[in-house]
Amino acid sequence: MFELKDYQNRALTALAEFLTEAKSGTVAEAFADSQVRQALEPIPYRHYNFGEMPYVCLRLPTGGGKTVLASYSVSVVQKTYLEQDFPIVLWLVPTNTIREQTLGALKTVGHPYRQALETEFGLDKLRVFDVGEVMQIQRHEIGRKTLLIVATLAALRVEDTSGRKVYAYHEDFEPHFAGITDPDGRLDRVSEKDLQENGLQPGDIGKIKASFANLLALHQPLVIMDEAHNARTKLTFDTLKRLHPACIVEFTATPDFSQTSASNVLYRCSASELKAENMIKLPIVLTEHKNWQAAVQDAVLEGKKLALAAQQESDFVRPIVLFQADAKNGEVPVEALKAHLIEQLHVDEREIAIATGKQRELDGLNLFARDCLIKYIITIEALKEGWDCSFAYVFCSVKDVKSSKDAEQLLGRVLRMPYATRRNSEALNRAYAHLASPDFSVVAKQLTDKLIEMGFEALEAVANITQGHPNQGDVFTGEDGQACTGGREMPTLRFVTATVPDLGLTTANHVVITPTADNAFAIEVRGEVSPETKAQLLKATTGTQKQQLNAQIDQHNMRIAVARAPSQNGKTFAPIPLLCHKQGELWELLDTDAYLHWRSEWSLLDFPAELPNFNLVQTAHTFEVDMDGKKLTYRLADQNQPYNLDWVDGGHTDNDLLFWLEPQVRQIGLLPAQLRAFLVRLIAYLTKSRGLPLTGLIRCKYSLARAVREQIDSYRQQAAAKGFNYALFDEDDSLETRFDHVMEFLPGYYPARPPFYQGRYQFSKHFYPEIEDLKEDGEEFECAKLIDCHPKVKYWIRNLVNRDNASLRLPLAKNWFYPDFVVELLDGRSLVIEYKGKVYVTNDDSREKRAIGEAWAKKSGGRCLFLMAEKKNAQGLGVFQQLDGVIGL
Repeated sequence: MFELKDYQNRALTALAEFLTEAKSGTVAEAFADSQVRQALEPIPYRHYNFGEMPYVCLRLPTGGGKTVLASYSVSVVQKTYLEQDFPIVLWLVPTNTIREQTLGALKTVGHPYRQALETEFGLDKLRVFDVGEVMQIQRHEIGRKTLLIVATLAALRVEDTSGRKVYAYHEDFEPHFAGITDPDGRLDRVSEKDLQENGLQPGDIGKIKASFANLLALHQPLVIMDEAHNARTKLTFDTLKRLHPACIVEFTATPDFSQTSASNVLYRCSASELKAENMIKLPIVLTEHKNWQAAVQDAVLEGKKLALAAQQESDFVRPIVLFQADAKNGEVPVEALKAHLIEQLHVDEREIAIATGKQRELDGLNLFARDCLIKYIITIEALKEGWDCSFAYVFCSVKDVKSSKDAEQLLGRVLRMPYATRRNSEALNRAYAHLASPDFSVVAKQLTDKLIEMGFEALEAVANITQGHPNQGDVFTGEDGQACTGGREMPTLRFVTATVPDLGLTTANHVVITPTADNAFAIEVRGEVSPETKAQLLKATTGTQKQQLNAQIDQHNMRIAVARAPSQNGKTFAPIPLLCHKQGELWELLDTDAYLHWRSEWSLLDFPAELPNFNLVQTAHTFEVDMDGKKLTYRLADQNQPYNLDWVDGGHTDNDLLFWLEPQVRQIGLLPAQLRAFLVRLIAYLTKSRGLPLTGLIRCKYSLARAVREQIDSYRQQAAAKGFNYALFDEDDSLETRFDHVMEFLPGYYPARPPFYQGRYQFSKHFYPEIEDLKEDGEEFECAKLIDCHPKVKYWIRNLVNRDNASLRLPLAKNWFYPDFVVELLDGRSLVIEYKGKVYVTNDDSREKRAIGEAWAKKSGGRCLFLMAEKKNAQGLGVFQQLDGVIGL
């Protein structure tokens, strides 16, 4: 069974929480609340004239599994917002190639894309259609099966709908509109243009058109949009409005950030998170070569070296090299490259496949099969769209990057990690690029720009391109065969100008200027480029070259910053011991669930099976469900059914509601027998004590399930709060901070999310190159500077929130406490710091955090320290003095 990665689960949680709030409030408020929960930089919600219909975007870099996440999102939207058992889903993709691939996966039983849908709706309750097959949809299936239609946006996006099949009348759709009225005027009508093609009569003009587009508008589909960022135009929005969707969810690596049509980015995943989850191979080891022959030779050698490493893996991996040849009229076309591989490098012809528009030697091949011989693939650009084989490790282009705009287009094809599992050999956790260009800084800029296009943040892209060494391999290995990361060389910036920049004498030690044969000047800069030097260098260039040099200098300075980070130079961060509780003779990690069982086992049956604030109110066209004063609107699945049916006997029983409700509200750690008994009592309370009709409860069952989940969560928190107080304030030996359970901050494993710190102040002791969520102003920034410059601090880390194995967390009664800063002191002790503004120092949340932090430190035997820092404490001491006080002299 396919399992989602943690960042994918977080994305779905963000979507579910947003839609749940949007159901009872406004989409703008729900969007703003979601940004606050995720600590994202706030952006305004854009309605695009869709009113209160949710339209949001989930951003994941290339390789993040957007399509499988889209599959899982269908049930999230269905449960939290649509509240229909079986929705209609319109799945829009950018091209026909992607449409064919997506359609094939969604129609294949057992494929991960389809698996998510089958699990939720059932094998016999799911139908997948190509847009050309929609005439097969039967009226009786709507509302009884989930219907998913895959189409390109181009198939629907037109100004004039006449002559387009999806908007045209078709007799197969007539049964869907029998007896339908259109009080809202949302459906297209037959016009004179329709008479010409469809054999309609003049008397049909003005009637509801039996078309596929009208069928969608009638039932208001969920719209899934795959990589639609390039189609965010007025015509696109107008097209979507015609379909009257109930909700739109985009999935893309590169959202639109323009002022006029910016995407409502609800969730952002970084490339660092993908790396931490072993979804992609990073870093990319880039080797530049003076000519294409050298690049090809080293790419072949790289592939052979990786093949040897792959023999030691438990999973079958056959590393593949991708070659990008010139077009037919270029210096090294496909056939010339193939001949060179066979004749000069002695590659077996059976190991080579050509994939171009005309030669499709990969068709029908299973590259993952053990008996497949292919190790080398030659293409021009045929593989850059939609092609996916995680065995591809090495990319080699024979084109000179400086004269080619697409030499890096295949880079994304070598990033996916086989089986999404970290390899035992460090060499197999990386991707490789061999390019024909004598200048690393030039090709590094090209590939960095490409990674940014693929959804990487600028700092991530820079940090994940490292320089290889021609004819020496890319990774220097020790005696154990593992890669060594120490001794990283400081980058050098090289470029050419038409005139000599006026740099004065201050930069003489790190800038070398050499005249070239064509009356230009080659500039070489060692080390960081200061703002003053940058200004003078830019004065020596004009036009496009100035723009390119400006970006190149910025990337160079980022590389300098990355190279300085301790984690990039073989340094380690001391493990942090964690708080444990004694279970018999064993010590187990203390987590939030442990509080539920402190002193005695909690039971749901100890609490009243009641929902006092849950009410049903029948309106003219909808139900309104009132939960704690929050109005939820429940739209009927069939808009043309009669209303006021709450009290009609639908033939249902209490058990029908029980059997449906139980899996909807089930939680880990909740005993099934207790839950069932609680629900039996609850249903009796609602129908007998409260007198609510069973039919009405079943018709708004999704809202009921939400209310029950919230009530159970409330009871759980009450029980945990009691256990929390017992655990922390009882004077016994059941708690201890121990090194047999530790948190380790590993080099290369900091799955930070943007925005990253980009201020002028240069932190010298932060363990990683990136610093998440730290703005160049405010009290937290000042606190970070004081930590960075304290003489007893060795390294420090801006702690991540809810990043699983990459975050230090301490258990609270309700959730987890993620301190702001984690510090390793020079004497080996660990210091955890939580910064609080004056307003928050004494609130309940801060008191809980202080209690658990001090307990963690107290139970460590002096090896750990905790500080709840504030700008000025009760004794009038500033942050630096507070640090001195807790660290000691």
